[in-house]
Amino acid sequence: MFYWIMKNLVIGPILLSIFRPWVVGLENVPKEGAVVLASNHLSFIDSIFLPLVVDRPVVFLAKSDYFTGKGLKGWATRVFFQAAGQLPIDRSGGKASEASLNTGLRVLAEGSILGIYPEGTRSPDGKLYRGRTGVARMVLESGVPVIPVAMIGTEHVMPIGKRLPKVRRIGIIVGEPIDFSRFDGLEGDRFVLRSVTDELVYRLRALSDQDYVDVYASSVKEQRAAHSR
Repeated sequence: MFYWIMKNLVIGPILLSIFRPWVVGLENVPKEGAVVLASNHLSFIDSIFLPLVVDRPVVFLAKSDYFTGKGLKGWATRVFFQAAGQLPIDRSGGKASEASLNTGLRVLAEGSILGIYPEGTRSPDGKLYRGRTGVARMVLESGVPVIPVAMIGTEHVMPIGKRLPKVRRIGIIVGEPIDFSRFDGLEGDRFVLRSVTDELVYRLRALSDQDYVDVYASSVKEQRAAHSR
């Protein structure tokens, strides 16, 4: 109920009237049943606007840091992410990654829509980067449809490091579902996982028209941080 009120009566109408997102292909999202929406990731606001334009609730797995902040700002951030239907996960790797996978599978088992960023983190420069295979494993283990989604122009509205957004129009392109049923039972094969991930990222590139870089975005961020010290 809290999610519905914030989306349809409070936050949603205000943001939609200000930024006026244009949307193509929304009919590709099924009216019911579990599905994965796999999106490129250009800005913090991607996790806000995609759920706003989809009629059904969309659950994203968000950094646990967003839910543990102190003081008024920490409280406001926590409430905002809860209102957006996001679940906290630990992204430190190892057992934490396994727990994140299980959380995503639980969401899908409940018949819900799960939003995922195959790149694993926001693009540092607007380019599309190599996908992480966790999304492929989740798709193959759950057996649900996966739909590629391209966010357009959100990096100009709220670039990395900025606290306040610029008012300008954004776009969202929802592609056709991708059928990976030919890989049923092969979720433990790392070559299959890489193939599925690459095919998904290729679809994202076609929808978004981004330049592709065959390295992980997180590696680029680490290198830039090291050079800036």
